[in-house]
Amino acid sequence: MPQRLVAAEPVQPDAGAAIGAESAATPADTAAPAAGADPDTLGEIVVTYRQSLVKALEAKREFTTQTDVIMAEDIGKFPDLNLAESLQRIPGISIARDAGEGRQISVRGLGPDFTRVRINGMEGLSTTGGTDSSGGNNRGRGFDFNVFASELFNRVEVHKTASAEVQEGSLGATVDLHTPRPFDFDRFTFVSSGQLGYNDLADETNPRASALVSNTFFDGRFGALFSVAYSDRALTQEGASTVRWDNGTSSGGFNASSPFAAANQSTTFHPRIPRYGVLEHDQERLGITGALQWQVADRTMASLDLLYADFDAKRTENFLEAVSFSRSGANGKPQTVVRDGVVSSNGNLVYGLFDDVDVRSESRYDELATTFKQANLNLDHEFSDSFRMNALIGHSRSDFDNPIQTTITLDRANTDGYSWDYRGNDRLPAINYGFDVRDPANWNFANGLSEIRLRPNATANLFTNQQLNFTWEAAPAFTLKGGADFKAYKFSTFEARRASEVSVPNLPAGTSLSDLTRILVFGNNLDLPGGTDSSFLIPDIDAFARLFDIYSGQGTFTVSPSASGAIGNNRSVKERDRGGWLQGDFETSTFGIPLRGNVGLRYVRTEQESTGFAVINSRPTLTTVEREYSDTLPSMNLAWDLNDDLVLRLGAAKVMSRPGLGNLTPGVSVSVSGGNRVVTGGDPFLDPFRAKTFDLGLEWYFAPESVLGAAVFYKDIESFVQTSRETRPFNTSGLPASLLEGTGASPTDDFQFNIPVNTPGGKLRGVELSYQQPFTFLPGFWSHFGAILNYTYVDSKIQYVTSTGANSLKTDLTGLSKNAYNATLYFEKDRFSARVSTAYRSGYLTTVPGRNNNDIEGTKGTTNVDFLATWKMNEHVEFTLEAVNLTDEYNDQWVDSSGDRSSVYDHTGREFFVGVRLRN
Repeated sequence: MPQRLVAAEPVQPDAGAAIGAESAATPADTAAPAAGADPDTLGEIVVTYRQSLVKALEAKREFTTQTDVIMAEDIGKFPDLNLAESLQRIPGISIARDAGEGRQISVRGLGPDFTRVRINGMEGLSTTGGTDSSGGNNRGRGFDFNVFASELFNRVEVHKTASAEVQEGSLGATVDLHTPRPFDFDRFTFVSSGQLGYNDLADETNPRASALVSNTFFDGRFGALFSVAYSDRALTQEGASTVRWDNGTSSGGFNASSPFAAANQSTTFHPRIPRYGVLEHDQERLGITGALQWQVADRTMASLDLLYADFDAKRTENFLEAVSFSRSGANGKPQTVVRDGVVSSNGNLVYGLFDDVDVRSESRYDELATTFKQANLNLDHEFSDSFRMNALIGHSRSDFDNPIQTTITLDRANTDGYSWDYRGNDRLPAINYGFDVRDPANWNFANGLSEIRLRPNATANLFTNQQLNFTWEAAPAFTLKGGADFKAYKFSTFEARRASEVSVPNLPAGTSLSDLTRILVFGNNLDLPGGTDSSFLIPDIDAFARLFDIYSGQGTFTVSPSASGAIGNNRSVKERDRGGWLQGDFETSTFGIPLRGNVGLRYVRTEQESTGFAVINSRPTLTTVEREYSDTLPSMNLAWDLNDDLVLRLGAAKVMSRPGLGNLTPGVSVSVSGGNRVVTGGDPFLDPFRAKTFDLGLEWYFAPESVLGAAVFYKDIESFVQTSRETRPFNTSGLPASLLEGTGASPTDDFQFNIPVNTPGGKLRGVELSYQQPFTFLPGFWSHFGAILNYTYVDSKIQYVTSTGANSLKTDLTGLSKNAYNATLYFEKDRFSARVSTAYRSGYLTTVPGRNNNDIEGTKGTTNVDFLATWKMNEHVEFTLEAVNLTDEYNDQWVDSSGDRSSVYDHTGREFFVGVRLRN
């Protein structure tokens, strides 16, 4: 009779963990307990931080693949706002942040599009909408982890090497997220936690709460579990930005009468839209899990897992900016006179004094919501002691909705005496606007000059998974596994716009801008240069909306998906993936050394259907393109137990990852936002990313609860999809001028053209080092300390090409940090525990080739320091103190490898939380 894992001595879990505790369940690729093992001891529930580290270490050791594990207490006890920030503690994982918290992950230098995420064994994809500088609306394959609170999960596995039993689609890693189930607990369980946070930049308080209830019935044969996590977070993001730098090579020079001749030279770079800005975020996150388990018969188990997440946000963005420098037309740079300037040694116009500059006050308001739903049913049945079956069927859906995205501008044309000065600080310039930016009389709201942008948009991702897998223990040391799976995936995205965003109504008689504006004050926590305005007039979007009824959808405020700037974001991709796999797991010995491993083969056929607007006979026409391709993916993983403490691992595989969703559309999209003009194209016949991977690792478990590990990895990326970028006039593209109707742009204006192309790929190689140990060897007080350290080095050489296919740069993958480390020092004794954690990632590239005549674009490195302390009053009550982002790290984005020209420089402040955890 099979036995489920239960707790021998039930100890109630920590409320701040994944609101539950993890039974030491057997890893996915070692599905059965070792011969003679006591199933009760396998189910021992862990509660302390050190105990959870031990369990995670044991699970890691038992895997045949190179896999890292986080148990419940790791997640709950780290000071993490969401799951991405918990994952960054794992060797080789770095995160990208939005609004001050982790959003997406990179694994061993490979970005979020190359990482698959499974929830309770089923692939899913959640997407949100971020700021433009952090990627905006996620219309790709990267998983947005900020949708989920870390409290919802009790186990995370990161598989860094491939095996046949794990579905294809990843070049970097497969991340398995597990929510708690009722059979993880042996009796009625109720745990809860509450926290109150404070952000020192926003000066706001932020509540968080979580709870879990679980019980079993009918002599433990049926169980039910429910958990919930909620947070409300308000924060401010402020700083300077430029929307990149440009020179006169493609965008033309300044007014020919400019006294400062150097400004006309094509080698001199200037900020395109120099500005200061304030972004205000208000985010609500709700997560709910439910689980039912039923021991139908002695050999049959059914499990139903439900997950719901809702991430709602409201965001305002306010900028005071000069827009002339991004325009190549008659009202842009050719009209602007340069009175004086200073050019640095790397060709940057670090100081400039100008006449005839168009200045703008811009306000944008977004309402954003992501709803994620997943349900999956597992059926496990043992036909005999040696032959088992697992069947899974499930569905997940992620809906991102941005129903309100409204931008309103106030403008002042041909301003004299405008200046910027980067000489004192190349990130925070001194800007003199030449007039009182707080006085409504100095601003205009006029047809053809100002803008009202209405851009509602949405993105949906749907997965349906069906899997049928078998396991046959053919011999005491050999297990044969195999199965078939079907996955249907649908992506669709929608956007609508006004027919003409530069068509605005006149103000009614008796109404002035003083009735429609307000003063914004900022910079209290910025080191603003002397003389820089720290307050300015901004449009009051609510007042404009009431006055003009801009959300009526009538007349000039009608929005349509057929508007010229919107058609490219009305597209969809459907994929049907049919796969089969066979894998042999074995135990043997070589030269007297115990060896365990698996060898397998996976075959998958992908049917792809891409729909978008293509330009046919000079008219945008909805077009659907179909194609098929297949992949045969062998894999091997070996683990030698060299002695009781030493494990040597070897992995090799062929892997694939499907092309980015945005690159598969058969059409083009045209985007005009102020002076930012972009044409983005697609190619539905792009080949997937394909690579050969090799991994070698050595782990030394030199003491109890301790490990010293090293791993080297190599990926030969045989096909790679790159976006080529070039800037040129729109009328040289062959596209019809009708695509520009209503945008305010002219066919002679310069546009940036982004076109995806297949490239030869390149090599990626790296090394990981890890160390974990409690300092029990030290005397007295010091024996309660311990440390967890890891370091990753990655290098790549990818061949990039020009728009014509000719080789250009050969450099790193985008999103790859050459150096990354995590360090945690912890203390644990009786009632008190504390830990401080540091996460560092070096700078990385974001765009290759760069835009506006810059060779590359990137983001500088960051070091985030977090702290957590807990004090247990008794077995039922525990108090917590957390501090997040103690260094108040700045988001520092730049363009050009030699120019180091600032693109974005902003911060979100430090966050502090006090809380209490309760358990029955």
